[in-house]
Amino acid sequence: MLKCFKELYEDAKNIQKKDPAARTILEVLFLYPGFHALIFYKISHFLYRKRLLFLARFISQVGRFLTGIEIHPGAKIGRRLFMDHGMGIVIGETAKIGDDCTIYHQVTLGGTGKDSIKRHPKLGNNVLVGAGTKILRSYSNWRPCKNWRRKYCFKIDTIELYGSWRTD
Repeated sequence: MLKCFKELYEDAKNIQKKDPAARTILEVLFLYPGFHALIFYKISHFLYRKRLLFLARFISQVGRFLTGIEIHPGAKIGRRLFMDHGMGIVIGETAKIGDDCTIYHQVTLGGTGKDSIKRHPKLGNNVLVGAGTKILRSYSNWRPCKNWRRKYCFKIDTIELYGSWRTD
């Protein structure tokens, strides 16, 4: 139980570090829906691992209703995830998210089809997913590239994908 509180404190400190608008830990604890969604996720994931599937899904849906962020209890999330402006984030059942990732609003880590095996993407460590991004299917193994000259640069296995947004 103490480990869970230490992880939540670590998450709150990470949010305060990454978001210049977050002035204090108390502000993060009480006012950040991304942090609240992580709390609901940790509870529902614990229940999911104990095979209390209905209760796990119920807790995750309450969290979705209160925060606008939907995280399936079966998803695997690493340490220090930061969901900034979290409204509309959807993380599917078999999705995996590495450590120190940042996800902005309206992001979908979703699957296609009714396969019962891996059908959602996997994000590596230190990946930033920009607002409005839709990543579908399980073959997406996203990780940072070494070429940071563009606004977004990710690798999917051995293929590099680049993207940018308009600034005018």
